[in-house]
Amino acid sequence: MAPVRTHLLARGPLAERANAFLGRAWAKGWLPPPDLDPDALWALAAKPYGAQAEAAEHGGRSAEDVADFRERLTRLCAAVEAEAKLNPLGRAMAWGQLSRVVKNRLAFGALWAERPDLTATPLAPPIIVIGHMRSGTTRIHTLLAADPAHSHTRYCDAYHPFPAPLGMNRVKAALELAMLGALNPWMQSIHPMTAAGVEEELAWLSAALHHSIYESQWHIPAYSEWSEGRDPAPVYREFARMLRTDAATRGVAERPRVLKVPAFAEDLATLLDLLPDARLVHAQRAHDAVLRSAVSLAANQMALQSDACDLAAIEARWQHKIALREERVASALSGWQGPIARLTFDELNADWEGAITRCYADLGITLTGPALTAMHKVMTASKGGHHHAHAAQLARFAMPDTTRGT
Repeated sequence: MAPVRTHLLARGPLAERANAFLGRAWAKGWLPPPDLDPDALWALAAKPYGAQAEAAEHGGRSAEDVADFRERLTRLCAAVEAEAKLNPLGRAMAWGQLSRVVKNRLAFGALWAERPDLTATPLAPPIIVIGHMRSGTTRIHTLLAADPAHSHTRYCDAYHPFPAPLGMNRVKAALELAMLGALNPWMQSIHPMTAAGVEEELAWLSAALHHSIYESQWHIPAYSEWSEGRDPAPVYREFARMLRTDAATRGVAERPRVLKVPAFAEDLATLLDLLPDARLVHAQRAHDAVLRSAVSLAANQMALQSDACDLAAIEARWQHKIALREERVASALSGWQGPIARLTFDELNADWEGAITRCYADLGITLTGPALTAMHKVMTASKGGHHHAHAAQLARFAMPDTTRGT
């Protein structure tokens, strides 16, 4: 059982101990502190490739995409150092994430240089769920993914995307989730995850250093502002290469992939340029409820990694994100001629089966008996799920505007 979450910025006991230990270990010279210099991260990841490192960096990618990643890495590392105010645990976690990103960048480049056919894998028209974080997108995503006619991304595919034999990605993911759950006892109530469970593709965007996953963990307004204003095409081209590679190696390219990342809303026009035959499902919920839940999620992630979190700044960031995403979705959809279904959070709560039936009709696809049976199993299993605890947490919290500990 998780302890009671007494505050939006509460931290679990193991995180407190790990943070204190790392601080002492670095101060006393027992361990070297992680180096977040971009050149150091690159040198470490490139070392196994020797003289082939440059070829691995460019494999399957244009010069524009290579340059975009390099600039993003430099700017993100600078923002982390200048703005994030990471504690020792946060610095260790940041190093782990960024070093993995660079390592995977080179591994995929080497693979695509050898197997360029992977990035050209034909895909069935995908189903893309768009909408704000905490607006019902996860429920819609999970229900559509339950349909045996569709395919989906698993947690192990999302966070350990490079193809690995013997199911080792799933083993790594299970160990990772166990460790993260120990450090953050409220993680599963806010966003339930299992190694082989249905998962969004946020990590594939973060692999190209899109701002979305990082700004939900770290206070990096300079990077967020720069990245929001930058052409996201290089990020989404990398995303598409990873999607096609995953579909080919898992043998699911002929089945429509159900895709979902709330950050898609910021870049929907770019995504639809790459996947013009997509079907869209637009999740909608009252903005005040979205804001409360989004602030809770971001505060939980940020408190783990910084002792200087400001709830007013977190709330302001997510008010901005909601407005930005609304504006960009409206712009992208103004000229959209493809299939689209719109589902509200309240409609899903009241009659999920009726909402999904209408969704299928609006998308022009058949809702089969086996699909509906699978969806009922998903909904039955969710009745006792961890996520219900998050509603109880939100009921205890007002929307404060103060810093940690008040």
